[in-house]
Amino acid sequence: MGWPTHDVTNQFDELQDYNLYATDHALQEAVTRHGGASAHGRLGDYGALMGTADSYAKADLANRFLPELKTFDARGRRIDQVTFHLAWHKLLARYRQAGLISSPFRDNASGRWAAWAAGFYMHAQIEAGTLCPSTMTLGAIPLLQREPALWAQVGDKLFSDGYDPRDLPIAQKTAIYIGMGMTEKQGGSDVRANQTTATPIGTGGRGGDYLLRGHKWFFSAPMCDAHLVVARTPEDGLACFFVPRWRPDGSKNAIHIQRLKNKVGNKSNSSSEVEFHDAWGVLMGEAGRGIPTIIEMATYTRLTCVLGSAAMMRQALVQGIAYARQRKAFGYTLAQQPLMRAVLSDMALESEAALVLGMHLAEAYEHDTPEAAAWHRLMTPAAKFWVCKRAVELTGEAMEVFGGNGYVEDGIMGRLFREAPVNSIWEGSGNVMCLDVMRGIARQPAHAEVLLADLMRRAGDDKTLTQEALALSQMLQRKPEELEGIGRQFTTRLCVLAQACLLRQYAPEHVAQAFVATRFSGHWGAVTGLVDPSALDVDRLLERALPR
Repeated sequence: MGWPTHDVTNQFDELQDYNLYATDHALQEAVTRHGGASAHGRLGDYGALMGTADSYAKADLANRFLPELKTFDARGRRIDQVTFHLAWHKLLARYRQAGLISSPFRDNASGRWAAWAAGFYMHAQIEAGTLCPSTMTLGAIPLLQREPALWAQVGDKLFSDGYDPRDLPIAQKTAIYIGMGMTEKQGGSDVRANQTTATPIGTGGRGGDYLLRGHKWFFSAPMCDAHLVVARTPEDGLACFFVPRWRPDGSKNAIHIQRLKNKVGNKSNSSSEVEFHDAWGVLMGEAGRGIPTIIEMATYTRLTCVLGSAAMMRQALVQGIAYARQRKAFGYTLAQQPLMRAVLSDMALESEAALVLGMHLAEAYEHDTPEAAAWHRLMTPAAKFWVCKRAVELTGEAMEVFGGNGYVEDGIMGRLFREAPVNSIWEGSGNVMCLDVMRGIARQPAHAEVLLADLMRRAGDDKTLTQEALALSQMLQRKPEELEGIGRQFTTRLCVLAQACLLRQYAPEHVAQAFVATRFSGHWGAVTGLVDPSALDVDRLLERALPR
């Protein structure tokens, strides 16, 4: 039906109905490089499924019709239930049915972490909220495997590829999710300030029963079947507890949801405030070692923050290129305009650099070598800081490609922009990550030596990169009390160097050269475009990012 006042022309919908895997050469190369070539077929199937218009529609519905808290039933009984739109359940089930909840831990095959990371990366491009309970569940698995009695009860349900949304005691379910509760009002990132108490029932100790009393200011996600919770024991200090929604006797555990958080983004996922009114829990790990225990879980979720932010950058880039190739201004498509080409190419470089870093980091979780340990310990928080920061910048830039159309809620661009900051804040904000890097170096200097030596090797004969590696080594010669103050500068330079070295080793020459030429130029800023587009192959950069 036409408008009586004008014809609608030069307007284009956001890209849908394309294969996220088949159109991403850098992702396919990374999966092969890290040993996951046998997964190409199923990853291609998942990329096709997630790229359908139906997937985009489900993601929109899950974020438009938000979770709702029902505290009591019709007769006043406390139920603390959160209900979701059907689209949320469909997307959550899709991810689980693809085997992505537990595959890195139940499969010993080479390349399992790369295959998992690729699946996660594609799902996060379309809908990120459903990945919150999924990633916490992934991170809880290795902790629970070290608790024989608990693992006997939950192991098969964590390894299940089925989806069971029923709110029932764990024993009655076929598949479960695990959440976490660390943050309290008075402490925030300072978990050592937590006040929630855990009183033993009987002798207590590892595997013993406790009653928890206190609160959590952020409790994600409340409809998980159990949560790992940090609380303070009378004698030993902070400890980690397995706290289910239902007690073993079938009664509702005393976890009272106060309200759901009204977040800027991540709308489809429920985050909550809760109080524990003598909630029943089981001590995991050693008493007094609660923070190191749960930080292991958080380390895995920090990895997912890196991959999730890289995924948002990828989706923002793809949408921007697809739109710019169609939209015309001043007689040419946007993709033909020199300045827009320079900006899109710069975004393409940033996206591929985030991917290559995230995928290499994921593979480090598969190995037990000094290099893998150094990447695992130092690059996990470093990459979380840098890649998550870049996602905020890149998603905002991509909105500008669409102009006013990018700043409305009728498409994916606004959701990407609102979603991006959560990864930078969740599991430790930027300063916390940089402090973690510097303190990790101070406590284990050998990790920094191994990591910088590895980057130096990958830099080869590139003078720019070798000089940067030497400069970072010199920065670490400062007094210990000075290191924290330069945490952001050091972490930023470490990540950009790592990205450059990995691109030099693995990416096509024109990609690596363009990245080094821009990122190590004194004139490169947030998204300033290529320093000298005429000296670089812009057409090849854009074609690699999104084949026509």
